[in-house]
Amino acid sequence: MANANVVEITDANWQNEVLASDKPVLVDFWAEWCAPCRALGPTIDRLADRFVGQAKIGKMDIDKNPGAPGGLGIMAIPTLIIFKGGKPVARLQGAQPEDAIATAIQKAMA
Repeated sequence: MANANVVEITDANWQNEVLASDKPVLVDFWAEWCAPCRALGPTIDRLADRFVGQAKIGKMDIDKNPGAPGGLGIMAIPTLIIFKGGKPVARLQGAQPEDAIATAIQKAMA
């Protein structure tokens, strides 16, 4: 991941980075082989820059980290889930427009 504002989320850091976060967290569940996931990458980078300090933006490679995605019932990627207070508050599937994702993040921040 090239953007320093995008957190690499793993099964090992899931508790601290997502569930215990004091800010809303957008998790992009993706895989290297997924073309729509790769296409969404620049959007995730822009959102990470836009919401720095207000929300955490992270990516979780489902092939390297099967625990959390399996527990959340992730059946298709890309799937974006926004967590607030450790609980999922929004779920978006497929490549979404940047404005739609930003709106969901802003709702979670309210």
